[in-house]
Amino acid sequence: MSETPEAPARLGIEPPLGLRTAGLPDVDLGAVVAEQEGPLIFATVSGAHLYGFPSRDSDVDLRGVHLLPAAALVGLHEPDETRTRMWDRDGLEMDLVTHDLRKFARLLLRRNGYVLEQLLSPLVVRTTEAHQELIALAPGLLTAHHAHHYRGFATTQWRLFEKTGELKPLLYTLRVLLTGIHLMAGGRVQPHLPTLVSEVEAPAYVPELIAAKEAAEHGAAGEVVDPARLRTDIEALHVRLDAAQAATALPDAPGARDALHDLIVRTRLGRPSADC
Repeated sequence: MSETPEAPARLGIEPPLGLRTAGLPDVDLGAVVAEQEGPLIFATVSGAHLYGFPSRDSDVDLRGVHLLPAAALVGLHEPDETRTRMWDRDGLEMDLVTHDLRKFARLLLRRNGYVLEQLLSPLVVRTTEAHQELIALAPGLLTAHHAHHYRGFATTQWRLFEKTGELKPLLYTLRVLLTGIHLMAGGRVQPHLPTLVSEVEAPAYVPELIAAKEAAEHGAAGEVVDPARLRTDIEALHVRLDAAQAATALPDAPGARDALHDLIVRTRLGRPSADC
């Protein structure tokens, strides 16, 4: 597995975790993405490995951006803007989703924290000059309204937790609320829950939940913490996210739209090449 140098702090990116330290299985992910159709702008690891709570049987979530030829966008055929593939590789479940560069840019401009996390993931499997340019533009894409993404995601995951009682949706709920609070307060994207616990005030039992999830993918949260306490703490985190959004220095709208447009055009025309 290849690793990339630490990204400059001026880009607002958290220090990389490194592929070897993220609990990933011993698989050549570079070879996996090299098998995919067409040029890739980048490929990173997302999901539980990025969030810091993988279990022994967690699948590998690969996310990235591919580059369609110009003819695919101007002809009569519908462009293949999103490619999804799930398969088993030597007993390991692989999940790969990539978007064409233009669609990915549109998602970035919709204040989608999920795609920002994919772009800024320190678990880099493939990178290019265009990827590095996208990373450099990321601080200009952050807005106060990214809080809506994390608030909505947390609400969905909490409802799932209430139905199942499982650790996974609970950890997602906690993770996205703390990521949103961290982003609103400091203007940085941090999806890694163990790091968040060290940087943002969080319930004391979160490390226990992470340890339980590592031991059993579908473990029950009630074995670690009382459900009534959980509800109180989740409600308090929502209040903190609301307050952090109200006080944030982040702007209302992204400021890098024109630069993002220019990057798409130059990359599509081969300047820089996606195969650098």
